[in-house]
Amino acid sequence: MKSKKRSLPPTVSPARAAAFDVLRRVESESSYASELLHSETCASLTTLDHSLATELVMGVLRWRSVLDAAILQSSSQPLAKLDLEVLTSLRIAVYQLRFLTRIPQRASINESVELVKRARKRSAAPFVNAVLRKLAANLSKDIASASVEIAGDSAKSLAAAGSHPVWLVERWAETYGIEVARSICTYNQRVPSTAIRLRDAGADAGLRADGIELDSGALLASARRVQQGDVTSTTAFREGLCVIQDEGSQLVTALVGHGMRILDCCAAPGGKTLALADHNPDAQIIAAELHHHRARLLRRLIHASHPAKEFRNANIFIVAADARHLPFSASFDSILVDVPCSGTGTFSRNPEIKWRLTDRDLLDLQRRQVEILHSAIAQVSVGGRVIYSTCSLEREENETVVERAMAESPWMRVVNCAGELEQLQRDKELTWPDLPSLSSGPYLRTLPGIHSCDGFFAAILERTS
Repeated sequence: MKSKKRSLPPTVSPARAAAFDVLRRVESESSYASELLHSETCASLTTLDHSLATELVMGVLRWRSVLDAAILQSSSQPLAKLDLEVLTSLRIAVYQLRFLTRIPQRASINESVELVKRARKRSAAPFVNAVLRKLAANLSKDIASASVEIAGDSAKSLAAAGSHPVWLVERWAETYGIEVARSICTYNQRVPSTAIRLRDAGADAGLRADGIELDSGALLASARRVQQGDVTSTTAFREGLCVIQDEGSQLVTALVGHGMRILDCCAAPGGKTLALADHNPDAQIIAAELHHHRARLLRRLIHASHPAKEFRNANIFIVAADARHLPFSASFDSILVDVPCSGTGTFSRNPEIKWRLTDRDLLDLQRRQVEILHSAIAQVSVGGRVIYSTCSLEREENETVVERAMAESPWMRVVNCAGELEQLQRDKELTWPDLPSLSSGPYLRTLPGIHSCDGFFAAILERTS
């Protein structure tokens, strides 16, 4: 009698397993998805698997509330009662069913069931299977796409359609108007383009020779937008001739200008520090970072950023120090105060933030930001400038912080950013044609969806006596 051939147990693809592990850690450890996707968790993935894992992780985080609403319609249990592993597997499947047209429904459902078993929640497998099959049967055909436009004429409807917390969209609608709030939400739900800063005139040609398709930057002459290709695999990137940096971040650094002794108060991860050194090759750049491990990462980035034949950035000195209590006796010509903030201007790259943030966090951050700005003001020389910046869209972290610091610093004045932007345009560094849109009163402000970059705020403060 012939023996029956034993069927192999179902397996989970490496991409889905990695996405599940990353999403679980994002939720349970308050980790950042972009860091985990470039950590050992995903190091063994092939290029194709890494691409799918990234799509799943970032897609689930961008559309989490929309996915949860769909799950709730097909679930017999409230979402709050579901184990994290069960909810994560459901979200991964629903994202594929709703957004990824090339993945068969059966694969999406079966592998999410296997993810639950892999997570030692085998008893929940029938529940996951039933929810997903019910949801797939009732799934509408209006699959969202990368070019999605968020519809809605109120903050509540924008938040629901665009998968944002209502309280944040209400703030943006009140501050910027409903149309700008819609643009912000729409931009946040799209995969952001990769922007680079050219550190060498020949880097552009070198990147193109390596097969990278580039477009001109939207804001700056030294910026490029990557249309296709992996910049990190190129010779130009490995030799430090270009770096990945959002154009809003590049513009903030350009406002710092020139000096012989420059301080970067909150330097990690180091993109702005490197830009300051490039703009001021003869200056002494002090980069302060609170945490020793981040200071070490910053040091590695700086040392890895120079071309093989020439040691650049020998003028950068890295110090582990609390920016609220700077340990320097001498003063500085220019100080960049790029403070830790809520990051509400970076949701397209860090969508997990929008599900963690509360309005109480803004006031907690504000107290620390005011302390750091006061500390920096005490270190600037007469005639010198302090550039205060955030990647936040919230007034509590921007105008209010500046106003509080200025009220206690009568020897400082606010410099109108408009004049500085006009000078950058005359110097052919700034290429954005609509300069008024970059200003909010005397301050710089970039808005996602309006300026095709992350949202940044900057204020220039000058010491007069």
